Amino acid sequence: MIYLDNAATTRLSEEAFEAMLPYLKEEFGNPSAVYSLAGRAKKALAESRRVIARTLGAQPEEIFFTSGGSEADNWAIRSAAEGLREKGSHMIVSKVEHHAVINTCKALEKQGFQVTYLDVDEYGAVDPKALEAAVRRDTILISVMYANNEVGTLEPVWEIAEIAARHGILFHTDAVQAYGHLPISVEDGGIGLLSASGHKFHGPKGTGFLYVRKDVRLFPYIYGGGQERGLRGGTENVAGIAGLAAAAKRAAERMEQDERYLRRLSEHMTGRLLKEIPGILLNGHPEKRLPGNVSVCIPPLEGEAVLIELDVAGICASSGSACATGSREPSHVLLAMGRTPEQAKGSLRFTLSEENTLEEIDRTVDVLKEIVSRMRRMMGWKEP
Repeated sequence: MIYLDNAATTRLSEEAFEAMLPYLKEEFGNPSAVYSLAGRAKKALAESRRVIARTLGAQPEEIFFTSGGSEADNWAIRSAAEGLREKGSHMIVSKVEHHAVINTCKALEKQGFQVTYLDVDEYGAVDPKALEAAVRRDTILISVMYANNEVGTLEPVWEIAEIAARHGILFHTDAVQAYGHLPISVEDGGIGLLSASGHKFHGPKGTGFLYVRKDVRLFPYIYGGGQERGLRGGTENVAGIAGLAAAAKRAAERMEQDERYLRRLSEHMTGRLLKEIPGILLNGHPEKRLPGNVSVCIPPLEGEAVLIELDVAGICASSGSACATGSREPSHVLLAMGRTPEQAKGSLRFTLSEENTLEEIDRTVDVLKEIVSRMRRMMGWKEP
């Protein structure tokens, strides 16, 4: 099997697996209890919080554990809405955000909030000037992702953070695809809220965190006991959190070498695809993009049909966000970038990890070329 869908999920690292094992077996105590077995579990939570904080240049008390990126996004946006309602009811997000952000905003619109959905350019990037022009006196939150999960484009996050700070507006970034793959530091204070998910960087599924700058007031998301300082009730997933921290530490230590390696692989793959498959379209920014993301549209084919053929050949890829798989609607990200519905339905996303090899990439391109050629012949397609 050649696995090229790492934006959907990654293989659990050996480091994360080993870190989890004690808390799945012998060290099974509930961190909220008072005896020594529970104390060791509580200590593991504290150390995991410290490890993750160090990877961001944050303080341990600014890290809140969640079940993943979607929960962190929901918590950030709903908390801002609840906490800042007296100041205003207007929010700004981009049209290419993950559904966890967009659908949360749509739900809030039904409660009387107003949301501006910003257009993006042909690469999927927000224009900071257009964003600043959308700011109103009652704007309480700006939420723009760090890197797009479908096409890999890096957003101008730090320019947006400066705009938000200048206007006294809280800024949230969904860093689910970027954290663990690109260096991120929150030490300058520009980011108020940041979401991350463990299974995107070789941690366990069902884990994640929300960074909350110390001067930002966070409102409860799950009412219950005193866990996460009384803001997210429920017994903590100690094993998962230990695995999350181990994966974060591993990612931070390997980041520079892995980024260089992935850029070489993805550039090689992109070069071959654009040269050897007529009519193929590269999605996203050609340079300002995640190191392992290769997103393309191949007219006049449908991505789902090509994926089935790739699967038969033992190659795992996707047509876009895993959260939208099964939907018959074309990608909202590609449509926002100006792709036609027909082009968008022909999208394929290959997302690489440091475990992939050049030989796997070359085999994937060779197989894809044969599939595309065969399917186009059957359709009577002629190169324009």
